[in-house]
Amino acid sequence: MTSNDNQILGVVLIARHGDRQGFYQNPTTYTATATQITPLGNQQEYQLGELLRSIYVNASSPSYIPGMSTGLFNQSQVYIRADLGGESGVVYDSCVSLTQGMWPVTIDNNITLANGSTIVAPLGGYQSQVDAVDPNLDVSLEGFLDCNTFDTHTTDFYNSQLFQQMTKQSAAFLKLLPPYVDGRTVSLQNMIYDYMNVNSIHNATFSTALPSTFLEQARALANWHEYNVFTDASVSGIGNIAGQAIVPSILDAFDNIVNTTNPVKIMISAIAYKPFISLFNMTGVAAANPQLAGIVDYASVVAFEVRQSSSGGEPVIRFNFKNGTQDFATYDFLNQTGDVPLSVFIDAVAPYAVNTTATWCNVCQNSQLRGCGALALAAQQARSAALSPIDPVGAGFLGAGLTLAVVILSFATLAFLGLLSFGKKPKRRYMLRDDEVCSRSRKNYLVGC
Repeated sequence: MTSNDNQILGVVLIARHGDRQGFYQNPTTYTATATQITPLGNQQEYQLGELLRSIYVNASSPSYIPGMSTGLFNQSQVYIRADLGGESGVVYDSCVSLTQGMWPVTIDNNITLANGSTIVAPLGGYQSQVDAVDPNLDVSLEGFLDCNTFDTHTTDFYNSQLFQQMTKQSAAFLKLLPPYVDGRTVSLQNMIYDYMNVNSIHNATFSTALPSTFLEQARALANWHEYNVFTDASVSGIGNIAGQAIVPSILDAFDNIVNTTNPVKIMISAIAYKPFISLFNMTGVAAANPQLAGIVDYASVVAFEVRQSSSGGEPVIRFNFKNGTQDFATYDFLNQTGDVPLSVFIDAVAPYAVNTTATWCNVCQNSQLRGCGALALAAQQARSAALSPIDPVGAGFLGAGLTLAVVILSFATLAFLGLLSFGKKPKRRYMLRDDEVCSRSRKNYLVGC
């Protein structure tokens, strides 16, 4: 049950970008052309940040996270990352605006130099730091991109009887749309809702000419389309790859939050809409709330609150969601009522998490792109070195050096791919090894896997 008798320990925030200009996505591979954020989008994200600040970084709020700095941004307490992929700088720019709302400019963000002069950070005391996630180096925020098995899943959906039935049902409506889409091809596969939505916001002539029900009807078809693409009947199915890829970062953030020796209490991931759809499916939120089975609005945010009962016991997770301009609401998930024990959440999603680049390459049957080629080359070189015939004398002189060279080469490649990290950066190591998911995420407060 959802209880008021518990204390929030921290929160994991998953936020969608704000309003942007229109763009095109390939309906099979979902590769996208560039777009850019609008002033409206930046304002939406800034206001979202202000709201989140009032909830989690305001000492008078009932959901204030104990110990969080209410003044200057404290980098040790927060980790923020933003997808720099298919929607170009839109997600990153949105995240910057969001964080400025959470940690607004202040002249207190200054430094006094040896000569006695005081220097305030730019823009009146700009704060916060955002890590840009390059999808070519980290698959966690765009697990679906260049995933061959996911592309096959999408094609199979387009060829399915279900899709053919919906094509027939929607044909009459789709025939009415050509006058409103500026010559674009209209079909259920190539749903043009994004174009209509962008223009209904930014083009007064278009907005006036578009019949009053058309945008809502197009949205309903787009929701159906995207939900079937980015979900699967089984949690382990490849249709959920967008959610499976982001799960490790969520579990790792939970681990940081419940670890009393770790100062990180807020983790923010800024993304596009696709992982939301998969996560809502994997957690059962969409099944229980059909209105959430589709594309979330601009500046939407999921807040996974980690809480602890005043009487002790296992931490629990509360699923809060704000869909665009709507208010926050708490949703039941994982077929539970109210707050869900952390162990239940882990057991439900950890077995299906895509924890490493190597796992992703295997699941997606990709041997070349997004680091898979370099990973395969490192493995091939290691095998070749191990199998190369060397005479006994040569082996005596070269064995140690060759082994060391192979180890260095392998470590360098794996570090580049994000599979190894050097130095003490525990709060940022989100891609866990397969055997670490349970032990790291459940340590300190659970018996074990």
